[in-house]
Amino acid sequence: MPERIRFHLDENVDPDIALALKRMGIDVTTSQETNLLSRSDIAQLDFAISQSRVLVTHDDDFLILNSQGMEHFGIVYCRKDTKPIGYMIRMMIF
Repeated sequence: MPERIRFHLDENVDPDIALALKRMGIDVTTSQETNLLSRSDIAQLDFAISQSRVLVTHDDDFLILNSQGMEHFGIVYCRKDTKPIGYMIRMMIF
């Protein structure tokens, strides 16, 4: 059976997204829950990697990190305030 996708939402992502995903039974962590608030982007990505999680962010600095060839489990990037929360959730799980 394939593993289910797991997410880590950084501090820039609306906590309502995490709440909605959790209500659907999806394994989600947030920067707040994991004591990563105000930590560096690399610390956020390192945590996501250590937990086999896809990182979800509005921070375009992660696009730079991604372009450096670092292996990870995925980065979901959406520019802040460009898509409704419901749209973001649907795109993450379908």
